[in-house]
Amino acid sequence: MDTKWKSRITIIAWLMLFTYGLSGVLSAIFDDREYSKKSFFHTTQYEDTVGQLLAYIQAFEQSYQPKEEMKKLITVSNEEIEEYRFRYGDLTEQLSSIENQYAAEIEEAIANDSQNLADIYKNERDKKIEDITKNFESDEYVKQKIVKEKEQRVDEYYKELEGYREDFSEYKEAFAYYLKDTKTGEVYTNLQDSKSVDKYINDKDMLFIQNYPTKNRSYLGMKEQPFIMGYEDVINHANSNALFEGEIAISKEANNTNFIIANYYEYNHNRIVFFIYAITAIIAFIVSIMIGKKIKVISKIAPQEWINLYHKIPIDIAVILFGITGLISLALFADNPYIYNFSLDRIIFQLIIMTIFIWFTMIQGIYLYPRLKLMRTDKEVWRSSFAVSVIKMFRNAFINRRVGTQVFLILGIVFLFGVGTILIIVEPLFLIGYVPALLLIGLPLFIIVVKRTGYFNQIIRNTNALAKGHFEPDLKIIGKSVFAKLAEDINTMKHGVKISKKEQAKSEKLKTELITNVSHDLRTPLTSIITYSELLKNPELHEDERNSYIEIIDRKSKRLKVLIDDLFEASKMASGNIELSKAKVDIIQLLQQALAEYNETIQSSHIQFRVSKPEKSVYAYVDGQKLWRVFDNLIGNILKYSLENTRAYINVKEEKGQTIITFKNVSKYELSDDVDELFERFKRGDESRHTDGSGLGLAIAKSIIDLHDGSLDIDVDGDLFKVTIILDLLSE
Repeated sequence: MDTKWKSRITIIAWLMLFTYGLSGVLSAIFDDREYSKKSFFHTTQYEDTVGQLLAYIQAFEQSYQPKEEMKKLITVSNEEIEEYRFRYGDLTEQLSSIENQYAAEIEEAIANDSQNLADIYKNERDKKIEDITKNFESDEYVKQKIVKEKEQRVDEYYKELEGYREDFSEYKEAFAYYLKDTKTGEVYTNLQDSKSVDKYINDKDMLFIQNYPTKNRSYLGMKEQPFIMGYEDVINHANSNALFEGEIAISKEANNTNFIIANYYEYNHNRIVFFIYAITAIIAFIVSIMIGKKIKVISKIAPQEWINLYHKIPIDIAVILFGITGLISLALFADNPYIYNFSLDRIIFQLIIMTIFIWFTMIQGIYLYPRLKLMRTDKEVWRSSFAVSVIKMFRNAFINRRVGTQVFLILGIVFLFGVGTILIIVEPLFLIGYVPALLLIGLPLFIIVVKRTGYFNQIIRNTNALAKGHFEPDLKIIGKSVFAKLAEDINTMKHGVKISKKEQAKSEKLKTELITNVSHDLRTPLTSIITYSELLKNPELHEDERNSYIEIIDRKSKRLKVLIDDLFEASKMASGNIELSKAKVDIIQLLQQALAEYNETIQSSHIQFRVSKPEKSVYAYVDGQKLWRVFDNLIGNILKYSLENTRAYINVKEEKGQTIITFKNVSKYELSDDVDELFERFKRGDESRHTDGSGLGLAIAKSIIDLHDGSLDIDVDGDLFKVTIILDLLSE
């Protein structure tokens, strides 16, 4: 036998030992057969039996009166007379009811030429009318009728009571009792000689004797109450809560077939079995715990290959399954009467069943505990539960309340028609209402559903075509239903895809231009650097020429550095991988500093700058260095691309909690109407690319303003070029 099978057998043996032990421990704790009591005569079962004996004594001895005596005690109150008289309405209503009851039968008899039958019906009617009339004329007449009814009920009571006399005889066979009313002195006993109680009730002849009163027990109370319920209106009881003294005992001479004696011997037998079972089970439980720790049974009892499958079960369903199997296991533990009958095959069968359920419950517990523990930190465990899924399902069904309501309304109508079909099968009379409802509601609903289904299929076909890249004609917008809105959205999406394709083509074109422009802008200074570097290698080169070449290389190197720096900065701006160091900055002062950097260039240029600004400072929460770069780029562009002998205007103003900064100049190059192109990287107003600059200035400037949650817009009107910057002012 290989190791794998040995391990399995060990686990099975341990499970059976553990199950047997747990079953016995639970029985020892929760067993309701009271085997831990001193004897059978201290159990609730015996106390209930004594209580039933007292009930019989009360019914057949203490409160018993002959039937005729009980009839003499019958009384009739005025309320009972009135209730009887008006039981079926007042006199007019009752007479009218009798007339209507016999009218149809009399007419039918006459129509069939059966005069004798008609006369019989008339006689019956007249007698009932006479009887009802007397009810309202004489109280005594009504009283006699009520007494007669009550006497019949007394007869029924005594007949039913006699049915219990045989049971009482069985109780008297097992019990010996002597009870004396402490108030009246009246004695109730089944002893042959009531004056020699000790002769019959003693330890020698009795299994158990209970005296009243004793040190621990008071007098025996016997409250008189109806033995058979439902006859309280005709059976009179004194209702005196009498107290009794005396003795109640179980006789040794009673036949073993008597059920009370049988219960006594069965209890003694089961009590011995119970203690043997409980002690051996406790030992088995302790041994199983020790063995389980030694062989590390927890790690072996739950197969690891099942854990992934178990984790697919939603957490709430898993908890419910665990609870169900646990409750079944407890129910099996509680249902163990077979132990007391020494049914070996039943014991083995039940032990196997309990072992299977215990094993299944333990597996779930082992798998479930880490998931429950994880719920504290991982909310996704609960979000994947079945309950949350159902809630989400209904929420999703009513995202569009109109659609959800319509669907549930249709389902409800279909359900009602289904119920109607069943009702028609049971009772064809319902067909009268079912057919109109089918024509007025069912048929129109069917037509609407078919039309909507067709419309939905058209939408699906159009959507499939769109997914494959085919552009079908626009869907018709029919009505204001959710399908119409869906069709409209698909049409919009289709037009968006068309525009996206155009933009993609344009993007490819711009990408090609970008590569060309980058290559050109980087290659031009690099070519100059390489060329003049080769010239510097000539040893016969004159000193002035050498210095001139070095100056060109230096200028071109700086130009190349500016291009590369701008390229990296534009890339960082586009990716958002840049941090701003924001602070309170005076926009006016920052603009003046940027202008001051270009003061000499402005003075030597043929462009006149006109700057208008508020007299007071304008503060904003910005990154001063980055915003200075924006101003620097825009002022540099004005100097590079403005037409000579023109004016450039810079204006700063405050409006609605924002500062608006505008830069206007007249371009010396023809500008494209597509202002978006001017924001593209390496795009210049000088298409010939003879001017200095990287073509990244506006792209960098816009990215910086966007990072400040502001806006930078360009307006072109012929040769007039205008840049507008809007930033939020600092809140005071």
